Amino acid sequence: MTVLADPLVQRMLIVGVLVGLAAPVVGTYLVQRRMALLGDGIGHVALAGVAAGWLAGSAAGLTQRDALAVPGAVIFAIGAAAIIERLRTRGTTGADVVMAILFYGGIAVGVLLIGAAGGTNANLLGYLFGSISTVTWTDVWVTGALAAVVLLLGIGLRPSLFAVTHDQEFARSTGLPVGALNMVVAVLAAVTITVAMRVVGVLLVSALMILPVAIAQVLTHSFTRTMNVAMVIGATLTTAGTIITVTYDVQPGALIVVLGVGAYVAVSLVASMRRARSAR
Repeated sequence: MTVLADPLVQRMLIVGVLVGLAAPVVGTYLVQRRMALLGDGIGHVALAGVAAGWLAGSAAGLTQRDALAVPGAVIFAIGAAAIIERLRTRGTTGADVVMAILFYGGIAVGVLLIGAAGGTNANLLGYLFGSISTVTWTDVWVTGALAAVVLLLGIGLRPSLFAVTHDQEFARSTGLPVGALNMVVAVLAAVTITVAMRVVGVLLVSALMILPVAIAQVLTHSFTRTMNVAMVIGATLTTAGTIITVTYDVQPGALIVVLGVGAYVAVSLVASMRRARSAR
């Protein structure tokens, strides 16, 4: 109880739960669309946005040079998501090459911009691998606002977004604005990546979006239940990872992902054993 009274631990837990709830919502749509690795690509571009925010903060003479890092990441991530969605819907030849350029160019641009801002590559490590132990109350409020947007749109538009992700032609025949809804999913993915960046880092953000969904799919069979169970699993993983981090000196982002992988393996093994028993 004494540990939970620490404001730093409180901030870590709040941010962890918010991210754990929001990430699987978008992850459910991405898994349904077979775009599980989209988070990795957008995350790379978001890193360039972080560095651009650093450069802008440095040029503006701000005391905290990283004050504009999150806004920069949001702008770059949404821009990347919009480009990727355009390429996907148009079926542009060589779209995979363009996306690869965006992905790897994002990291390279990020390294160059952070250097131009007077920082070092070490300043990017917190965004690459997560730095939940350094969150401030301002970070908590920003994360809360962005997570609320993801949850409100991701859950509020669930029937329409499910129709689009499941069968676009059917959704179009019913009069749904397929193009706009596809863009909503892409933008939500970008915002989610920005939200989760401080918890697990851009290199592992896709795991937090996908692992809870993968575990939930083993346990449930309907889209709605999968999303609901995935949200609970996501919040549980981030909370457990945060609590263990407070007790032991381990990297929180990596620990959360390892816990997720372990949970998926355990659940899959139990499910396989049950199927084997039923077959016998």
